[in-house]
Amino acid sequence: MGRLEGKIALVTGAASVPGIGSATAQRFAAEGATVYLTDLDGEGAEAVAAGIRRAGGRATALSHDVACEADWDHVIATVIEKDGRLDVLVNNAGIAILKMLDAVTTADLKKLVDVNLGSVLFGTQRAVREMRRVGQGGSIINLSSVAGLVGVPGCSAYAATKGGVRLFSKTVAIETARDKIRVNSVHPGVIWTNMQKAAFKDNADNVAAITAGIPCGFLGEPLDIAHAVLFLASEEARYITGTEIVVDGGMTAQ
Repeated sequence: MGRLEGKIALVTGAASVPGIGSATAQRFAAEGATVYLTDLDGEGAEAVAAGIRRAGGRATALSHDVACEADWDHVIATVIEKDGRLDVLVNNAGIAILKMLDAVTTADLKKLVDVNLGSVLFGTQRAVREMRRVGQGGSIINLSSVAGLVGVPGCSAYAATKGGVRLFSKTVAIETARDKIRVNSVHPGVIWTNMQKAAFKDNADNVAAITAGIPCGFLGEPLDIAHAVLFLASEEARYITGTEIVVDGGMTAQ
């Protein structure tokens, strides 16, 4: 029996390959979960879901703008209509706009807040509502960043949203602990995703310096994060709530 056998899970931002969301959805399905993958790129999410189904897993893809409350209502309603409950929510969808302070615009800040923070609130609200209705508890995992823990130049606005995810998660964990709903955050370091590839392309001269600054000496892979998310989603983490797991190759230990 898999570690998530019989669980109903929703993973946002799951279209990108390589990406944390797609890797997480694949690990969940391999461990027995019925997985809903959502993304603004609905076709990309369907491609990942189709791969999961070919491997024998259960997966459904949905187009989803995580910054839109109406989209959240539709996605959650679809999950409940098909499977009756939601056991695990992974708020993975996010964007990175990395600029030094004097270059950050009002539009940058609004977009970051809407996608990185607003979506986490919208999804968590609805997941908690359904988990309370069913009364069997659940697990919510919110993806933050090492930039939500320590200062990183060029990340001021981005870091504000990721720091917000961390403290939002802690606060909701306290509000829902007696409902057996666990809420935790995961803080990736430098992970080889499509988003990271794009960032390196724009800053090619910094790649060697960034890698040298990681104590482990190499970049992480999406599966490194997916394994941590899987642990928090499983019953192995039944006594863990309101905390954070850092998966960064030692970056923040320095």
